[in-house]
Amino acid sequence: MQIAIDGPSGAGKSTIAKALAKELNFIYIDTGAMYRTVGLFALNKNIDIPNEPERVEECLDEINLLVKYGEDGTQHMILNGEDVTGKIRTPEVSIAASNVAVLPAVRLKLVDLQRLQAAKSDVIMDGRDVGTYVLPDAEIKIFLTATVEDRAMRRYIELKEKNVATSYEEVLEDMKFRDKNDSSRAFAPLKAADDAVVVDTTGNTLEQSVEELRNLVLSKMKGEA
Repeated sequence: MQIAIDGPSGAGKSTIAKALAKELNFIYIDTGAMYRTVGLFALNKNIDIPNEPERVEECLDEINLLVKYGEDGTQHMILNGEDVTGKIRTPEVSIAASNVAVLPAVRLKLVDLQRLQAAKSDVIMDGRDVGTYVLPDAEIKIFLTATVEDRAMRRYIELKEKNVATSYEEVLEDMKFRDKNDSSRAFAPLKAADDAVVVDTTGNTLEQSVEELRNLVLSKMKGEA
């Protein structure tokens, strides 16, 4: 079975999807982490992504990206033999991820990897275009959203807990930039699939959001059965 959870940055997709995957014994696939990893690679190569997209595309064959899972089910991103999981959550990498994600060559490379993983087992996959493009035949599709201010505050708190030096204003501007970039790109833009259930988590605690999606997913799984 395939469950697709899409939505803008900071909507809580990854946290909620991980919790659900653990409960359902599904494999969790964080597609955003893949784009972040490519973004990190481009930054390490000192590529000015918006102004040098051709350099990103020329370097794609140099990227050996593997997705591995720890004993606790945690997804780890392995870039050319190095575990970069702890390096891809900074605001700088967030912007780089959004910039590389608009490049069709990057999306095609990563979508192939995502579909290959989804074909192997029951999965919950989250991202921007999972239900519309990556897994258009997914049995359950959810579009998770919240106000940009709410999402920015959640991300700011998360980064502060990880001792990442940033401000709420910086995170908010980053969030607005990513929303515009993701929604306006020509290839596979961020949008809810026609058959997706839209869930707004504004004002929810994490526990409330997890419970809401759990009830929705279990209800739909019973319906499928």
